[in-house]
Amino acid sequence: MSSRRVKLSGRATIQLFAISVGLVVFIIDTLSPYEFAVAVMYVFVLLIAAAYLDRRSVLFSAAGCSVLIILSFILVHFPTLQYTAILRAAVGLAAIGITTVLALQNMSANERLGIIQRQRANLARYFSPQLVDELAEMDTPLSLTRYQPAAILFVDMVGFTAYCADLEPDQVIVFLRSLQELLSRCVFSYNGVVDKFLGDGLMAVFGPPLPSSFDATNAARCAFEILQSVATWNRQRARFGEAAIRLAIGIHHGPIVQGNIGSESRLELTVVGGVVNTASRVEAYSRIVGYDLLVTGPFIDRLRAEGSDGLASKFTDLDQHSIRGHDKQTHLYGFKWLSPQSNECALSKQPTATQNRVPRGGAPAGDDRP
Repeated sequence: MSSRRVKLSGRATIQLFAISVGLVVFIIDTLSPYEFAVAVMYVFVLLIAAAYLDRRSVLFSAAGCSVLIILSFILVHFPTLQYTAILRAAVGLAAIGITTVLALQNMSANERLGIIQRQRANLARYFSPQLVDELAEMDTPLSLTRYQPAAILFVDMVGFTAYCADLEPDQVIVFLRSLQELLSRCVFSYNGVVDKFLGDGLMAVFGPPLPSSFDATNAARCAFEILQSVATWNRQRARFGEAAIRLAIGIHHGPIVQGNIGSESRLELTVVGGVVNTASRVEAYSRIVGYDLLVTGPFIDRLRAEGSDGLASKFTDLDQHSIRGHDKQTHLYGFKWLSPQSNECALSKQPTATQNRVPRGGAPAGDDRP
């Protein structure tokens, strides 16, 4: 309430100042003997309104200044109408008209710029900075339905309810923000898209809206980066006596549909299809088989098709398994984070995020490396 009062008080001060400037110009224009268009000084009133007030204030200022010009002309020159007096008044009115049009156009441009900046900020919550720049230059609307293959990654914290049982609500929020920041940073590092945050996890998509030839490779490397980052975070948390956390990750690859779903009042751009459901079920099933990272046969096949045999060899073949909601068995491959020491050694040959990220449309460097 106090901030609103301060804002209204500041607005009233600016309005009073603009009115004062307008009256001063009116007095000079009416009483001074100078033979030039003093009325053009009314543009200062319009500039003040355009800089600190809203569009309506600019229009009111323009109308008020125009009335003052006409009033001054009548008081000084009526009924004798001299050509120079008419010309001075016309110049003043023209200056007000031109300034008003330019001020309104500038305000509209600033509003559009503000909308674009807000849109880019919203995109940055779900897309990497590189993707945001590419999407901003797209001619095709992002909301159009797309059919294409993609790698879907689900990640979730194991034992979240038990972990937060003794925490205060504000502590839970701080923890979740830190976790989601870690996860989204890993996703963005590998050209992924955060489709949605899921409380103690997220769903990421590698492919849409701008597919590349190495989406599965990026998804696998993102998963390894998540496990590595969480291990580092656990060591940092241990210094403050905080318990270590464990994540479950599931990945599947296949055809998806991307488009807007929801109602007219609230739309959400997301991906849907059986591939999404399978990836979610695989992530949940990883807890049953005891693997931190669980992927499907089609995902491994896609890794090999992309030339990432080194990444594919990191996974243990778990053979066929029955996944809930599937009539046929699913071929699964797993990666287990046995301990920070052992798996840090296992991944020690893996390049860092900045080294091994596959550029969009570029060839992966060192695919034989884990």
